[in-house]
This record gives sequence, structure tokens and C-alpha cells, in this order.
Amino acid sequence: MHVKQRLSLHRGSLIALLVMANLVVLANLASGDLKTVSELVWLDIAGEGGAALLALLWIGLILNSRPTGRVTRLLVTGLSTLFLAYWQDLMDEFIQLPSAVMWDHWLESGAMPLGMLLLTLGIYHWHREQQAISAQLQKRERVFREHRSLDGLTPLSGPRYLREQLAMELLKQDQPLSLVMLDLHCFDHSRRLLGPHDSDRLLREVAEVLLLNLRQQDLLCRYAGDRFAVVLPRTGRQEAESLTRELEQAVRHFAFKTQRGITHPVAIMAGLAVAHDEDADSLIERANRNLHSPSRVA
Repeated sequence: MHVKQRLSLHRGSLIALLVMANLVVLANLASGDLKTVSELVWLDIAGEGGAALLALLWIGLILNSRPTGRVTRLLVTGLSTLFLAYWQDLMDEFIQLPSAVMWDHWLESGAMPLGMLLLTLGIYHWHREQQAISAQLQKRERVFREHRSLDGLTPLSGPRYLREQLAMELLKQDQPLSLVMLDLHCFDHSRRLLGPHDSDRLLREVAEVLLLNLRQQDLLCRYAGDRFAVVLPRTGRQEAESLTRELEQAVRHFAFKTQRGITHPVAIMAGLAVAHDEDADSLIERANRNLHSPSRVA
């Protein structure tokens, strides 16, 4: 996604910041008088103006590199609050306010700790987000290390690797094993609506969402088209049903953005099969069949 397209997703945040900065300028001009050139302290102007510009630069970098969401909102709101505090400091260098005016002190002294608090919360949640992503990347090592045939789009392993892993897990007869088949709801309609580029990106991003909500021992494969398979080792029916519901909720709450910045709703159907005395093909067939069964479990 180009810089202009990505920033357009955050148009509201940028407009709000621009409006607030202009309101600060207008409030200062309405309340005070411009200083003469001899009264200006250029070192302070450079320091406070530079700090304000750096805050703006950080906001731009974050908006250009992150999707919308709680972490982005916290980071941008915190930096915007810091920017307004530095912006007011900069206005003080050019405009002399009467001693009776107190709101500028509140803006300078109050906005700074509030901005730092919001920024700290954003960094904390960003840290947790990165830990989760790192954990999911570790899950993929099992696939990439063996250099199996990978799906060229997602990239995940395909059905052949799925059958091999299921066959290995089925040999462990003393441990429960569950298989979940996931199918994107009305994907053919989505493909016609979104076009090939966005629909391919939708498959990739749904795969990422699923990976982020799996455990260390689980395996995600792309079975065919818009159908994914999740192998759940050492997992019985009750735990598998709970994990399946979590995956469905995670995809349902995923806000996929098209190239035009429009949110496209996403939902998945799930079919769960708990392994009995059978081979990999039989287990896959039962999970596929349960995709269209009211009970979804067999």
C-alpha cells in the first residue's frame, strides 16, 4: 500500500490534530500580543520547535507503518498530546500572554504527562503485540525449516504436508487429536466485489489473524482456495470447540481494509473432527463434511 493510501486510512486523526494546532494558534493570538524580534529567544524556539516537528514526524511514521487499531490510537494520541504541549511552548516564544491567563500553563504542564502516559500504554501494548507476532513466527519454523511445498499466496503449507503431519500425529494413539476446517463465508462473492488483488490480500491477512490466535503446538495449512485446516495436537473435543470459537471471533472482529480504505466484513465457517481409529484422509473428510453440518462437530 502506498504512503498516500495508508495515510488516507487515518485521515480523521490527521484532521483532528491540524484543527487542534490551529485552535492553539488562534487562542494565543486572541489572548496575547506578538513579541518583538529583540524579545525572541532563538535557542528556545529551535528546541521547542524541533521537539514539535519530531513529534509530528513520529506520528507520520506510525500512521504510515501501522493499521488502525487500539495500539495505533494510543501511540498517535500520546504523540499528538505531546506535540500540542510543545506547540504551546513554541507559541509562548512568539506571543506574550497576560499573567491572568492560565490555560496555557495547563496545556503545557498537563498535556505533557498525559501524553507520556498514553504513549507508555501504547508502547506496552505494542510490546505485547510484537511478542505475540514473534510467537507466531516461531510456529512457522516447523514448516519453513523442512522446506516443504508452500502455498505461494499465504504462504502456508498445503494439503500434502497437512496429510503427512496428521499421519504422524495419528500414530500417537495415547493423545487426543482434533482437526478444524475453516472456510471463508461467501468468498466467491467477496472476490467479485473486491477484485483479485484485494481478495488475495484478504486470504493472506486472514491467515495472519488465524496464526496470531493459535497455540505453539498447533499447525495451520491452506487446504484449498479459501479453506484452511488447523491441526490441534493433544486437544480433545471440548478444548477444540473453545479454540474454534476463538478463531471464529478473531476473524469476525478483523477489520479488513480494501485499497480504497473501505472496511470489508469477514466471517468463517468451521467444521471440527476429533480423531478416532482412522487415517488422515478419513479425518479430513469428516472435518470437511462438518463444515456444512448444523452440529459442526463429529
